[in-house]
Amino acid sequence: MTEIHPGQRVAVLVDSQNLYHSAQSVYSRNIDYSSMLEKAVQDRTLTRAIAYVIRADSPEEESFFEALRDIGFETKIKDIKTFGDGSKKADWDLGMSLDAVSLADHVDTVVLCSGDGDFARLCSHLRHEGVRIEVMSFGSSTATELVEAADAFVDMGEREDTFLL
Repeated sequence: MTEIHPGQRVAVLVDSQNLYHSAQSVYSRNIDYSSMLEKAVQDRTLTRAIAYVIRADSPEEESFFEALRDIGFETKIKDIKTFGDGSKKADWDLGMSLDAVSLADHVDTVVLCSGDGDFARLCSHLRHEGVRIEVMSFGSSTATELVEAADAFVDMGEREDTFLL
């Protein structure tokens, strides 16, 4: 398995909804995306940084999307869907997984910023392909199977001063 080394090519994929809800429900704070990206890259070569976000028609979201781009993230935006019964749904699981698999031949490491256990199978697949998988999320809201499927896990909750605003 690939170890961390200078010049290593890294892709950082951020499940913004997952991290937002964890940060809000546990800490009532927001994510410091700049610090998160810096820690994820760790003096390696950043190939792609993608933040997957949901447009929910809230007044401050466009400035949030712009701030992500200013930090260095490419933003992929999906509109929230409202169903006839009033329920709402929007997630990027499939899109993130497809991007990770597509990037696998171009990077040494994928840093997956999410606590969603649905990504455990993706991690196993990428590791089988020789890609190092690092997961960054809040330990208290991260699926055990995701942590176990990764090569490394950074518990953002252990460093609130670094990862939260």
